[in-house]
Amino acid sequence: MRLIPNSSLLSVALLAIVLSSVGAVLGCRGWLSDSHAQQKGPLIQLDKSGDLQAAINRAKPGETIVLQAGAIYTGPFTLPVKSGNEYITIQSSRVSELPEGIRVSPSQSALFAKLQSAEKSAAVVKTQPGAHHFKFVGIEFSTTDENVVVHDLIRFGEATTQTTLDAVPHHLVIDRSYIHGFESQEVQRGVSLNSAETSITNSYISDVHGKGYDTQAVCGWNGPGPYKIINNYLEGSGENVMFGGSDPSIPNLVPSDIEFRQNYVFKPLSWKQGDPSYAGRHWSVKNLFELKSARRVIIDGNVFENNWVDAQAGSAILFTVRNQDGKAPWSTIEDVTFTNNILKNSPAAVNLLGKDNLQPSQRAARIKISNNFFTGISGTFLTINGYTDVTISNNTHLQSGNIMTLYGDPSTNFVYENNVTVRDGKGYGVKGDATGEGTIALGQFTPAYAFRNNVIAGANASQYPRDNFYPSSASEIGFIAPENGDYRLSPKSRYKQVGANFDLLPKPSK
Repeated sequence: MRLIPNSSLLSVALLAIVLSSVGAVLGCRGWLSDSHAQQKGPLIQLDKSGDLQAAINRAKPGETIVLQAGAIYTGPFTLPVKSGNEYITIQSSRVSELPEGIRVSPSQSALFAKLQSAEKSAAVVKTQPGAHHFKFVGIEFSTTDENVVVHDLIRFGEATTQTTLDAVPHHLVIDRSYIHGFESQEVQRGVSLNSAETSITNSYISDVHGKGYDTQAVCGWNGPGPYKIINNYLEGSGENVMFGGSDPSIPNLVPSDIEFRQNYVFKPLSWKQGDPSYAGRHWSVKNLFELKSARRVIIDGNVFENNWVDAQAGSAILFTVRNQDGKAPWSTIEDVTFTNNILKNSPAAVNLLGKDNLQPSQRAARIKISNNFFTGISGTFLTINGYTDVTISNNTHLQSGNIMTLYGDPSTNFVYENNVTVRDGKGYGVKGDATGEGTIALGQFTPAYAFRNNVIAGANASQYPRDNFYPSSASEIGFIAPENGDYRLSPKSRYKQVGANFDLLPKPSK
């Protein structure tokens, strides 16, 4: 390697400073500054009047486009196809003030660079077919004002024109970013997720709402996955999060390999008619999380809060197979785990529909619901029809309606064990459609079931299987302080080995 003489070091250093300053002013490629030392490739510094689309078009894999925090870059913008497998990163100039792994909030708006769409029906950012390896960090996505109505704020992939896997965009990342509509604006989706190898992390998606149609913070149906949706705040009036819901244009496609962890899924009560905080705008409300077609899904460590009867019957979590438009008979739900979550304040908790009752579909199979806490459930905990291999274990669930409503096709290989619950006087315990309660309902709708080691306060033991516990009231279970919302079991409780392990549950926060 050729060494630079000592007498030349000062000149080289001065030249680097000058060229870096020119790059910052003109939007040219520059060298890494100390504040961006974590980036590996060269920078494209873009001032507040810079042309972001032009910068995206000329950026090379491995480069970083640095946008000025607080500046507005008006689009819409399109991510083109590039060669190479290094990420092009688009980030705020103050990204170092947004710690990695920490969820952002609107209060940090001054730290974000702002990308806005000024065209009605045009997403702020969309992808060309096959676009790949783009990353956004510290970006605020919105329209220029509430009068610019768009379907998707971010559109990764396409719903109808994307008919082969080769056309699917992939390796896309949104991290520490703020995606939002306006309080009175109709927005159908925060992120349309019809892509592959995509992550949404540490971000905040809010004010996604509409009336008379479904809206979601995140929704995908025409991309194969995998997806990582981790540590986000997710707010949507229809289904906060959904996979499926429209038939894929790619034959035999089922969204797969989905990780959904550590998110806060929330509907503001200011959207609820009759609530003291109601803001006067009626948005169509359905549920908090829904799968209509999906495989290999992990839903772990999340908080789900606030749902009510409006455009749907009130279940918060739905794993309901749907061949939505009749063109996807391969639709199914398989291999789902729902673990270590908290669900609060909903008319009903979980709805399992194992096969589409309107269109041809496949039979759902292998669902595990374990170590969760369900509270403030004013109706039924579980509704189930025709599922195969469902295990519900080590949950603490408190509802005012039925423990279970069983109906329709038999649900084979059904296991319900180590749970703590109550048979409230307003409900009917484990109730079968047009049958009795308890053992008779289980025998008809869950043949060869396993129902053991559960604590069911208030149930009549003679109506239920043996090998369970039937204290006369919830006060005998041994909760530490239920009057204060503390439903952990006291060390003195005779049932302390069952129910949820609260040490593994998340701490509620926005």
